[in-house]
Amino acid sequence: MVEQSDRAPLLDWEEIPPPDPNQAAPPPQPPTAAGTGWSSPAEDTATPATLSPTDNKAVTAVVPSGDGSPGRPRTTDPSGHRRDHPDRNVLFPVLSVRDQWEEKDQIVAVFVVTFDTRSGNMVEWCLPHDINLDGVEFKSMASGSHRITNDFIYFRKGCYFGLACFANMPVESELERGARMKSVGILSPSYTLLYRYMHFLENQVRHQLQCPGQYSPLEAFYEDKKAVLPPTGNGLVTACPTWSVTNINRCMHPEMKITHPAGCMSQFIQFFGEHIMVLWKFALLRKRLLIFSPPPVGVVCYRVYCLCCLANVSLPGIGVSVPELRPFFYINIADITALETELSYVACTTEKIFEEKKELYDVYIDNQNVKTHRSYLQPLLRVNAADKEKYRKLTEQRQMLMYSQEVDGDCTSNEEDLFILFFMELNNRIFQTLSEVAGSADPTLTTEHVRAMGLDPQGDRSFLADLLEVYGIDITLVIDNLCCP
Repeated sequence: MVEQSDRAPLLDWEEIPPPDPNQAAPPPQPPTAAGTGWSSPAEDTATPATLSPTDNKAVTAVVPSGDGSPGRPRTTDPSGHRRDHPDRNVLFPVLSVRDQWEEKDQIVAVFVVTFDTRSGNMVEWCLPHDINLDGVEFKSMASGSHRITNDFIYFRKGCYFGLACFANMPVESELERGARMKSVGILSPSYTLLYRYMHFLENQVRHQLQCPGQYSPLEAFYEDKKAVLPPTGNGLVTACPTWSVTNINRCMHPEMKITHPAGCMSQFIQFFGEHIMVLWKFALLRKRLLIFSPPPVGVVCYRVYCLCCLANVSLPGIGVSVPELRPFFYINIADITALETELSYVACTTEKIFEEKKELYDVYIDNQNVKTHRSYLQPLLRVNAADKEKYRKLTEQRQMLMYSQEVDGDCTSNEEDLFILFFMELNNRIFQTLSEVAGSADPTLTTEHVRAMGLDPQGDRSFLADLLEVYGIDITLVIDNLCCP
C-alpha cells in the first residue's frame, strides 16, 4: 500500500502582480522603516493636489511619480496562468508596483484554530510551537461565527497584529454535530503586511476543512516568510502614522494597506451619511470608539480602519502630546483587561455584553446608531449646519471625481484618496488656525476664526472646548451664546 503524502499543492501565498513588460522600471525608492511596514518620510518627487472641503472646485487627486499604475493584484498559479482576484483584493492604485511590495516579510506565527464540540475554541496547530497564542483561539473565530459560512478577522495580540480566515463546512458527523469550523491565521508586528496573504489563508482554511491535519503548505509558508526580529524590542503597537502631504501619494493610507473592497471608504461614509461628521469629531478628540455588529466581522474591521483615517493631521508637531488612536480591530471579553488601560482606541466586537461595560468606552456604535453615556459629549451627537455643509461638499467632490473618471477616463485617482485627503485637509485647516491664534498677540478664538475653520460657532462650541483641552492649546474661546438661532 502506497502511503499518501499530506503535502497539498503549494499555493502562491503572495498576492504580487507580475511586472508589466511595457512599463519602464521605477526609480530606486528609499527603504521602508524597519519593523513598521510603511515607508520612511524621505524625499519624494510626487506633487499631490489639495482637496479642499470648503472650495467649490473640481478635484484633482494626487498623481504619483514613477509608474504608479492602477490595477488588480494577480497571482500566478502553478501552471503559470495569472488569476485576477475579485474587487475586494484591489490595492491602492496610487502606489507603484515597487512601492506596494517593498515591505519585508515579518510573519512571526502561523496557526490553525478549530472548534471542538467538547472543548470549544482551541489552537489545533501552530508554528513556531513555543509561541504564546493564548486568546488567539477566540480572536480568530468570532463569537457567533457558527451562524455564517466564512469570514475574515483582523485583531491584535500583544504587540502583534493578526489576520485569520474562517470557514464553516457542513459534515455528516455526530461527533462534530454536523458542522466543522476552523480558522487559519498569521501574526505580524505590522498589519500593513497582512493583506498579502488573504487569498492564501482563504485557500488554506478550505484545505483544512477538507483534509484536517495536513499542514505541509503552512509549514512551507512559515519557513519562507518567518520574521527575523531583533532580539529586543519596545513592544509598542504600531498605530496610525502622521502623514506629510509631500509624500502622501507614495504611502497613501499606509497604516492599513489591507485587502479591502473597492469603495471601502465610500461605503463607510454612505453607511453613516451625515453622521460621519459626528464620528470625525470623536476620532479627532481621540475618544475610545467601540463598534458593535453581529458576524461577519470582516467588513466591520474595515470600519475600524475608516474611523482611524478620519483623524489624520500632517502638520508637524500637532498631536504629539495626545494619545494615539490605536486600531484594535476585533475584540472579545478576553481583551477587557487590556482595554481598561487604553486612553484612545478604535475596535469592533460581536459581543453585546460590551455595551454594559461603559467604563471601557466613550462612544458606542451599534449599526448606524452612535451614542455616548458621557454627558459632556452629548452635544457632539447632533449634526449641525456646518456639519451638513461639509458633508455636502464631500458628496459634491465625490460626484465630480466620478464624472471625471467616466468622461475623461481619469484613472489616477480614487474615492479612498479623495475622502482621506478631504479629512486631512479639514484637520490641517483647524489646527493651522488654532496655531496661528495661539501664537498671536491676542490669543482669542472669535466667531470669525471658527467659521474660517468650517465649524459652527454655536453648534461646535463644546467640540472646540474639548479640542483645545485635549491638544493643550492655550487659547481663550470667545463665542457669544445666542438666545435664539
